[in-house]
Amino acid sequence: MNTRTYCVYNQTRECFLSLGVTPADTTFARLKGLIGRLKLRVDEGLWVVPSCGVHTVGVLFPLDLIYLNESHQVIHLIEHFPTFRISPLRTQASSVLELPIHTIFSSQTQPGDQLLICPVEEIASRFNKGTVGQLKSQTQKFDAGLTYGTTAQVADLHEVNELEKH
Repeated sequence: MNTRTYCVYNQTRECFLSLGVTPADTTFARLKGLIGRLKLRVDEGLWVVPSCGVHTVGVLFPLDLIYLNESHQVIHLIEHFPTFRISPLRTQASSVLELPIHTIFSSQTQPGDQLLICPVEEIASRFNKGTVGQLKSQTQKFDAGLTYGTTAQVADLHEVNELEKH
């Protein structure tokens, strides 16, 4: 069974939040969430859709939560949400991203930011065509293979990896 994964790109801040978000778009997937996982890698996450709030009952690690409206605009953020809790409900939210801790901080994501959530193939073609938005000169062409983002983004991912080891 192939698991669908999506990239999450912050168009406002011009950076990736994740390269491997899995949608939780069925009742069972939303209820299960991240239960049973020991941790999330830096490039992983869960996109709970539809949702206006989540729980971490049975989840063994804290998360960063990003609440989105229907157009994938950030409406609320929670950094380092603890385990065994129920998050606040935001009635205007249509989905919630559950991401590894430090994702919000390292990406500088703020309420009002516009996110692009799409399959890897689509983000690759958008980058190669230059339609993701105004790209900074340091941004490299996105290749669905091994390279992506900017040197600064790769350094940020490396730094978060080092923090998780300690």
